[in-house]
Amino acid sequence: MGAEMSFFQHLEALRWHLVRSGLAILVFAILAFAFFHSIFYSVIMAPTRTDFWTYRMMCNMGDVFHSWFGLDAKGFCVKELKFDLINTELAGQFNLQLNTSIMIGLILGIPYLLYEIWKFIRPALHDKERKAASGFVFYSSSLFMLGVLFGYYVVTPLSVRFFASYTVSDSIKNIFAVDSFISAETMLTMLAGLVFQLPIVVYILASLDILTPKFMRDKRRYAVIIILILAAIITPSPDALTMLVVAMPLFLLYEFSIVVAGVVQRRRKKREELEE
Repeated sequence: MGAEMSFFQHLEALRWHLVRSGLAILVFAILAFAFFHSIFYSVIMAPTRTDFWTYRMMCNMGDVFHSWFGLDAKGFCVKELKFDLINTELAGQFNLQLNTSIMIGLILGIPYLLYEIWKFIRPALHDKERKAASGFVFYSSSLFMLGVLFGYYVVTPLSVRFFASYTVSDSIKNIFAVDSFISAETMLTMLAGLVFQLPIVVYILASLDILTPKFMRDKRRYAVIIILILAAIITPSPDALTMLVVAMPLFLLYEFSIVVAGVVQRRRKKREELEE
């Protein structure tokens, strides 16, 4: 932008960025609605079947732990999921298809939304800031999608396994409302996608000189405790092995964030030395 924009011109520009983002999300939602039946069976409902990729890998991992370390990991293998899904409302299945299609559109449209946000804030940055943040859309989108995959392939099936097998009494059968299941699945995948934005948040805070790698290394013990608590909440299972499966990627994410903070700090010191 050549001339400085007024406040209302900024609002107008932001409005059109949001409109384009909304249209992109709408297009993805319409496509999801049109192909919903195949998506519903092969993607959404896949974690409810024992042939799901995660459950098969868990059985293989259980065999490895047993043969390598002598651990009794038979309970790690999922051979049966005892629950049924029902619809309890007249328009429930139609609303289910509509709402789920919108959520799919939102998840798939996040990268384009980030691109529009980048286009909006880019003119306000200096050349060095633009260069430093040039990969924002790619890295943020990649981390979000990686988090969504983690939530879908790890967090969701582990949660489904636990709640499907948890009973207060043998006389009570687990019959879940289908919208409750999909809401939980959506929440877990979206939450994981947001959690995986940690390196981006650390990059921003380190660039503002608010966060340093030394601080993150010094507070690592507290981070470990928080991650273990978070893993226990996400996968409310008494099985420590299951909790560690969820916690390990979060540990790696934290360590990677320390590396990101270190790179930012070294770049800033180098820039300050050149200016001197």
